[in-house]
Amino acid sequence: MKKVLAILCFTLTLSLAFPVAAASDLPKAHPFYDEINYLINRDVLRGYPDGTMRPDVGVTRAEAVIMIGRLKGFDSKQRATNFSDVPASHQASGYIAAAATAKLINGYPDGTYRPNNTITRAEMTFILSRLFVVPFRAGVSFTDISPNMPVYEPIQQILAANITIGYPDKTFRPNEKVTRGQFSAFLARGLEARFKNDATISQSYLRDKTKSYVYNTEYGTERHVYNYVPTRYGLEMGFVWSIYHDDGSLLTDTLELETHETYTFGLPYSESYMELMYPVKVGQAWYTDTEYSAPRVITKTKVTVKTAYQTFTNAVEVTVAPNPKFQEKGHVYYMVERFGEVKSVDFDGTVTKELIAIE
Repeated sequence: MKKVLAILCFTLTLSLAFPVAAASDLPKAHPFYDEINYLINRDVLRGYPDGTMRPDVGVTRAEAVIMIGRLKGFDSKQRATNFSDVPASHQASGYIAAAATAKLINGYPDGTYRPNNTITRAEMTFILSRLFVVPFRAGVSFTDISPNMPVYEPIQQILAANITIGYPDKTFRPNEKVTRGQFSAFLARGLEARFKNDATISQSYLRDKTKSYVYNTEYGTERHVYNYVPTRYGLEMGFVWSIYHDDGSLLTDTLELETHETYTFGLPYSESYMELMYPVKVGQAWYTDTEYSAPRVITKTKVTVKTAYQTFTNAVEVTVAPNPKFQEKGHVYYMVERFGEVKSVDFDGTVTKELIAIE
């Protein structure tokens, strides 16, 4: 048994201890090329001594924890752990012990960690949901995920954080194995705004998180900036859209997220509103039977809308019915793929919001 453990530890050492500047098996055409190189440059991910990265090989539970340990700056010194199959002699024991203490990982009911098992999407989701602060939860409607599953809430978190969007067939596939490249992509999206742009559905209405959006509104000029905010008013925040007045003062922080069913705009730790429901088609309606918001309906598609920024020819018109209970006079707003809401107009013709610049 000791000999087997020694071989496993040696193999792990080879696979994780040597950084590679340009892996021979990582072409620029690889879908996770940028994410992998981003993590290499941060010394979170390392390659093999033969000059390969093996991005399409499964990532083990030990390898995943070592990457997280490097990211968090954990002490890598080998030491005893509380897992029966991770002795102090194991190459990853220091990181595993530290990650367990930080409550980033859990073992199995039998007291094992199973470090050499390939990590699953569900196991990865638990780790990422503990690693990154997410002040919001997204609605989950994957066909293979139900609210009674332990992974349900962690999936809500990484959906809201634009770390994943699931598969086009609306499955999440929690038991599917994760490759080194896939794990790198998920980790990079949690760390860097530009990689979050990749976690979108086709025909997405989410805005580019690397740019600032400027609007004229009924309350003055607003600048929306996607940034990392550690805390605000004593609450952990993470990545949010911060809205600033023209004078630079903060108005509020907001969140924008999307699933295969809805585009939602909300406030951290507070309420949210569905701005669009999918599929986008005339007659699609929501908030028709709730006391929390005025009813909304898609009244036109492929609309031409002129804004100070540019004229759009593919806007979706959403009509909000008058409703005294919500002090709603009635208005229409226009949504455009990759731009979100570009204009809002009251029934009396007053423009209450208009995109004027993207920087």
